[in-house]
Amino acid sequence: MSRRMPWVLSMALLFATFAFATFAFAASLTEEQKIDALIHSIEVLPDAQFIRNGSAHDGKAAAEHMQKKRQYAGDRIKTANDFIVCCASRSSMSGKPYQIRFANGETVDAEVFLRAELKRIEASPGETH
Repeated sequence: MSRRMPWVLSMALLFATFAFATFAFAASLTEEQKIDALIHSIEVLPDAQFIRNGSAHDGKAAAEHMQKKRQYAGDRIKTANDFIVCCASRSSMSGKPYQIRFANGETVDAEVFLRAELKRIEASPGETH
């Protein structure tokens, strides 16, 4: 048992270091990085469709659209919340909310999904939701 103790302590120390680094990384994300993470979360949704003005688009097309809206908005977007409200929740042309249809058929407003994602991005690794 004494031979295992240094290995166990080393692994515990390594895990604690990783957990702290993960927490520090999550806590230190800039608003730009949070926005990038939100866009990426849409882009990689498996088999989901992004509904915009009645037309379905894949995650990659949705992410590209949000990125264009973000660029067009320029300085008006200062926070991840600004991005959700101004670029990712509804069509600026029709006012209709964007929606996400998941692979299981469930549909949710993009704003609801992105607010949950932002909460997850900003959460400490040890918290449960």
